[in-house]
Amino acid sequence: LKSFRNKSISVKMREILTLSNVAQYTFFSALVWQLMRAYTLTVLAQCTQSGDSLATDKEIIAWVNKKLASSERKRAIKSFQDPTISDACVVLDLIESIKPGTISYSLVKTGTAEDNLENAKYAITSGRKIGAKIYALPEDIVEVKPRMVMTVFACLMARDYTPNVKEMSSVEPLKNHE
Repeated sequence: LKSFRNKSISVKMREILTLSNVAQYTFFSALVWQLMRAYTLTVLAQCTQSGDSLATDKEIIAWVNKKLASSERKRAIKSFQDPTISDACVVLDLIESIKPGTISYSLVKTGTAEDNLENAKYAITSGRKIGAKIYALPEDIVEVKPRMVMTVFACLMARDYTPNVKEMSSVEPLKNHE
């Protein structure tokens, strides 16, 4: 009975959020993934001027490449499956371009699988340190899981946009003089 209720609730949530359904075997994990993606994209939408349009994958990739182009270390990605993401240096460079002085490049090593995992751990920790709500695992970056890589970049994008929104809303209105 409890299992039936959980499935019923998840089906209702799927319908409310207009999420797609997948095979029964992977239904729960697909639902959780879609909820995480919807959350991340909603955060991004709230950062935009209109607050109602969700960012597409292409827009996120374009933002990543634009932000990386503005940094000292010139890197770019083609997709969320780009193999250059596996060493986490792209993520580290992106964090550094969002908040300069965050990354200590003396800690960044490349070459081995262990180095890549350590870089990914450092990237996630640094991203959280600057205020990004990253919920991916280091293994997601090293294994270049496109869905989770997208959420990492989307969370960093939301973090980059958030201060701009706060700065705009922190302007005090003029007081009436009596």
